[in-house]
Order: sequence, then structure tokens, then C-alpha cells
Amino acid sequence: MTRGMTIGHLAKEAGVNLETVRYYERIGLMPEPDRTAGGHRSYTNAHARKLAFIRRARELGFGLEEIRALLALAEPGHTSCAEVQTIAGAHLESVRAKLRDLARLEQILADTVSQCSGEPSPMCPVLDMLKG
Repeated sequence: MTRGMTIGHLAKEAGVNLETVRYYERIGLMPEPDRTAGGHRSYTNAHARKLAFIRRARELGFGLEEIRALLALAEPGHTSCAEVQTIAGAHLESVRAKLRDLARLEQILADTVSQCSGEPSPMCPVLDMLKG
């Protein structure tokens, strides 16, 4: 690509909000682009690839610091599958713990909701459970 793309085009192409791009730049996750003579940001395909990487990592639930580490490891000459495995493995365990918590929550809610008669009543098992 000889001409850079606008921030709006970059955001649309990556499927993120324009403010998300600015935020990632502010926190140093995305490199600042060059500016046109008029002061507008001018993004390259490298920016688009990096933003797509960040978006996919966020979709998988990785935190910003994990993504920062993964981006550093993705740079040419820095790849260490062992380090990536450590980061991804820790994240996987976190996801599994959340799934266990959600399964317990589902069971509690299902048990409580099944106690509801659905009729007008001064007693409501769901509200009683929420009151503690």
C-alpha cells in the first residue's frame, strides 16, 4: 500500500471502534502512525495486522498486559513458543476456572428458578436467595 489509511478505515477494517484505536495508541499497544502534512494519522498494513492481532486476542479474553507480551514475542527474532505457551496456558486455566464458576452459578440459578411457581405470591425463592 503506497498511501496510508485513515483511522476510520483502519478501525472499520479491523472491526473495532475508532476510540479503541486511539486508546491502544495512548497505552503503547499500537505504535503511533506517521502523520500527513495536514496532521492526520496515516496507517499502514502493518498497523492493520497488529490491530487484528490485538482484536483476536481480546476476543479470546487475553488482558492488555498479556497481549503486550504476546506482541513482543510475535516480533521477528523474538518468538519463543515456550513463553507463549506459558502465557496462553495461564490464560487457559483462568478460562477453565471461570467456566467452573459459571457452571456452579447456573446450577444455583436453575435450582432456585425451578422453585418458583410463577403465580402471584408473597414468597419468591429467587428474591429470597438474592436477599441472602
